[in-house]
Amino acid sequence: MLAAFATLDFPLTDVQVFHTDRGSEFDNTRIDELLDVFDIKRSLSRKGNPYDNAVVESTNRLLRKELVYRNHYTTIEQLRHDLNDYVCWSDNRRLHSTLGYRSPKEFTEQGLVL
Repeated sequence: MLAAFATLDFPLTDVQVFHTDRGSEFDNTRIDELLDVFDIKRSLSRKGNPYDNAVVESTNRLLRKELVYRNHYTTIEQLRHDLNDYVCWSDNRRLHSTLGYRSPKEFTEQGLVL
């Protein structure tokens, strides 16, 4: 897992959150130390709830398909800009079948829950 961090082509100081499930490969003191040194927040799935990780994996898949694979980024700033635009669009305008073809913002404003 530490080798994956070494392949990044941007500084670790640019990473804010590292999400993992609770698998034993992530229960690692060296990873914890690396995250602490670079002040990276760890996001974990709730114990016994594999759905947490499924949501993150689904979101990551959509990001790659709809944003990353369609563009070529030469700087982290370009990626951040497009990512912010994508998240704003996805939260406010994109209709989700799981939410009854509402945007997440509309779903939340209507006080609905899954």
